[in-house]
Amino acid sequence: MKQVAGMAGAVLRIDLQAIRYNYRLLRGLLGAAKCGAAVKADAYGLGAVPVVQALYAEDCRDFFVAHLQEAIIIREHLPADAAIYVMHGSPVGHEAELLEHSCTPVLNSLPQMLAWRALAQKEQRRLPAIVQVDTGMARMGLSAVEVQQWQADASLSEGIDLQYIMSHLVSAEDQANPVNQRQLQAFNTLRTQIPACQGLPASLANSSGIFLGKDFHFDMARPGAALYGVAPVAGQANPLRAVAHLQGRIIQTREIPADTGVGYGSTWRSSQTTRIATVGVGYADGWMRSLSNRGIAHIAGQAVPMVGNVSMDTITLDVTAVAAEHLQPGALVELISADNTVDQVAARANTIGYEILTSLGGRYERTYSN
Repeated sequence: MKQVAGMAGAVLRIDLQAIRYNYRLLRGLLGAAKCGAAVKADAYGLGAVPVVQALYAEDCRDFFVAHLQEAIIIREHLPADAAIYVMHGSPVGHEAELLEHSCTPVLNSLPQMLAWRALAQKEQRRLPAIVQVDTGMARMGLSAVEVQQWQADASLSEGIDLQYIMSHLVSAEDQANPVNQRQLQAFNTLRTQIPACQGLPASLANSSGIFLGKDFHFDMARPGAALYGVAPVAGQANPLRAVAHLQGRIIQTREIPADTGVGYGSTWRSSQTTRIATVGVGYADGWMRSLSNRGIAHIAGQAVPMVGNVSMDTITLDVTAVAAEHLQPGALVELISADNTVDQVAARANTIGYEILTSLGGRYERTYSN
């Protein structure tokens, strides 16, 4: 959608310098281990192309996406020395397209491994790949049965130039959860039990895994949400800089008498004469309906409650306590800011910061500061 300044219902500012700062902070915690970057889901909703360019300028050379299509989009915006890893592997029948676009698959199953081996045989050369093993997520990665098959038949990976063995942590943000240590032990065991993986570089830590300490760092970490300012450790102060700043525009204000319903279903009713501001952002923009009667915004540094249900294109705020000079049509209200972080918004919406960021829609006027 073509963006024209001042015409959108809300403005989303993405601070690329904050992303670079966050990358430097995370990389600094890793010692000798490399620091990659998860830029899947359009860099968590913030725009993959400008984000990968900012990270590349910060010397990041390893980028992780979920789908091949995502890899193709960013490949043309990255120099040849940048590695792009497709974490879901190749779509069935499209293995050759990974080679065409210089991308590397993460092999999650024996069928994926066999398809990549077949392409290597056809190309008559070794083809790079990462292999993922399941250590407790029960989502992707070679299962215990598949690992046993591979242990018994090393030819299953013949012709594959394995770059890393990797797995994914289940609850790294909860540092006291014993599953972290169980996964670490399982990962170390698999690294030694699979002949083809002995001595192979390894990758386990996501954003929160970096903060579990050096035992989890191995040879490369794959931070995602932390790059974009989401708090990496539950219950602890967030050391990362905020990246997303969302402001909605006031469409109009009105004064309503006591006992007047606001919004669909009249789920909120005024207890007294109340001034209501209607703001041009709604669930079509990713401003979740679960924030109905629970969210807050800030106007001129003052917190104001969101009242009534979030609708497709608008929210309504009780601005009775705000001076009229701050409520003119077109005035901006703070929705995600230093006073109302993405994690705080997520808590009120009964979700996580990841979902808030990745839900941000395409109708915003987007600006990038660098």
